[in-house]
Amino acid sequence: MKKAIAFSVIITVILVLLVQAGIQYAVHGGWKPRPEGMPTPVPEGDGWINLLSAEEQGNWRNIKDDEDIFEIADNMLHIYGKSLGILRYAGYTGRTFSDFELHLEFKLAKRTNSGVFLRAQENDPVYRGFEIQVIEDHGKAPSYTSCGSIYDVATPMFNMSRPAGEWNSFDITAKGHNIVVVMNGWKVMDADLSKMTSLIGKFKVPFAELPMDGLLALQDHGGEVWYRNIYVKPLDAPQEASAAEVPSVVE
Repeated sequence: MKKAIAFSVIITVILVLLVQAGIQYAVHGGWKPRPEGMPTPVPEGDGWINLLSAEEQGNWRNIKDDEDIFEIADNMLHIYGKSLGILRYAGYTGRTFSDFELHLEFKLAKRTNSGVFLRAQENDPVYRGFEIQVIEDHGKAPSYTSCGSIYDVATPMFNMSRPAGEWNSFDITAKGHNIVVVMNGWKVMDADLSKMTSLIGKFKVPFAELPMDGLLALQDHGGEVWYRNIYVKPLDAPQEASAAEVPSVVE
């Protein structure tokens, strides 16, 4: 009798899971047409700084601790993705940025989570900067944690992620509180942080009160990711980033 009951419970659970999977497929199924984009070309013209040039490569370091989390080779920044339990950041420390245009390209291994942190503070990149999410989620419906989102705050208009192993591009413009994100040629985000005067998501500070100047950092979330063609065009006066003036990293 007990075996029959256990068997019945198992069959019921399987049927429920199959029904849920069917509903998910009906709502988000790959049979529905979805927009598709491709990486945009590297920007040209005056004012652009190649942050992976031979002159700039030495300005990249792990701003969390002393662990070896990345390498720069063949004009690519490769995050090994071996960190487990602790989030770390490959930060460009040559200067900080306030208003800027940013172009970068990234390629993800399967199930990889990363992020592009903007105006980040070295002692608290998560809560005193903000993140444009980088995650391997090709084909999924957009959400406030999907690729191209302002993480846990604003949902992109489209999920433009390419499949794992393929290159993607971000073209990001930050002017004051206005943040525009173009992913693979499609505008997916146009947000005014000045309207965010109350707490949103997991964050402890309203986005309207975040610092208006900070570092560019790339997150090591325990997955393998490659970045290339990282070009920034500052729209503000340069500010030197001095390690001696920045507090050490804290949890």
